[in-house]
Amino acid sequence: MTGAPYRAGTVAIVGRPNVGKSTLLNQLVGAHVSITSRKAQTTRHRIQGIRTDERAQLVFVDTPGFQTRFSNALNRAMNRSVTSTLAGVDAIVMVVEAWEWDERDDAVLALLPRHAPVVLALNKVDRVKDRAKLAKLLAECAARRDFAALVPVSAEKGSQVKALAEEVAKLLPEAAPTYGPDEITDRSERFLAAELVRERLFRLLGDELPYTTAVVIDQFSEDGALRRIAASIYVDRQGHKAIVIGEGGATLKRIGTEARVAMEALFGGKVFLELWVKVKSGWADSEALVRQWGYE
Repeated sequence: MTGAPYRAGTVAIVGRPNVGKSTLLNQLVGAHVSITSRKAQTTRHRIQGIRTDERAQLVFVDTPGFQTRFSNALNRAMNRSVTSTLAGVDAIVMVVEAWEWDERDDAVLALLPRHAPVVLALNKVDRVKDRAKLAKLLAECAARRDFAALVPVSAEKGSQVKALAEEVAKLLPEAAPTYGPDEITDRSERFLAAELVRERLFRLLGDELPYTTAVVIDQFSEDGALRRIAASIYVDRQGHKAIVIGEGGATLKRIGTEARVAMEALFGGKVFLELWVKVKSGWADSEALVRQWGYE
């Protein structure tokens, strides 16, 4: 494709909760910029990840899974994030699971602007052993909307991710890149540090820990190559605080150790991390705290 025009633009990654949007974003970018866990609704913010090559720059936006079951201040803010993102992108990647179209996928599909070019990514294809079933689903999906492309992928394994990126790049306008070739996200290290702590919380505690747990960075400073970070983990009840701390502080220590290791890998330098656990009942229902803690 020598001489082909350079393309650049923004691409929303959308889908119902827990279909693998964040894992897919990380594979597309080649770095851990969006947190992942088995717990649904892990992503709460718009996370931008940047993929740049010699032909295109794709600025992916990983959106929260659209929430239809609950309506507190936090979920309303997240749903607003999804709808506002969709209004301003050049293309959309809709992620569904490769073995079936769920009725919740219909709710996501209904949100997508009719004029927007959409690539459908059928994720977790490595778990589908019956190829006839996959072919049937592809035909069913094609009948639901005029998708620009349908690409079976495995975000976890990384298979077909390059093919997906190539299909998306075709839909972007001719433009110069906005970001440098080595930039992988527009989010600050302070933001990423909070997300990595929250990821370890959800991965280690799973269903023991309420979804409304939050992490707030109280201090972030750099001393040469060393980053000093202090963070507060906010939970809804005193009993939740005991779960996070664990017997003799063992759980909190493990959370801190694993989060620090993840930060050092992402930031490329040593990290000194301090964590505290605090109780703030009902914060997810508070419009003021939701805004204060950056969920708008």
